Amino acid sequence: MPTIHFQTATDDAVSIDAKTGLTLMEVAVDHDVAGIVAECGGACACATCHVYVDPAWQDKLPAVSDMEDAMLDSAMDRQAGSRLSCQIEITPELDGLVIRVAENES
Repeated sequence: MPTIHFQTATDDAVSIDAKTGLTLMEVAVDHDVAGIVAECGGACACATCHVYVDPAWQDKLPAVSDMEDAMLDSAMDRQAGSRLSCQIEITPELDGLVIRVAENES
């Protein structure tokens, strides 16, 4: 199982062995990672699962889709590494992925 490293907005570190095939959002919600609200349940219809991907990992993820890009425009404090965690599927290649949880409105 790939290990995903989350840093919450309050600087708590959480490392999770994640099942492949799930989304990053599903893993975070299943493990009560603070700040991943996921109001739409992963439908890419809100930005409450907004995260920042560590720069070392940004080029290793699939490109942002047009729909995700549009939703990120409504996110608070969008940055170069901003992603919606519901749009990132866990694969073995993501072992060691480092994510910082954005301060999300809820």
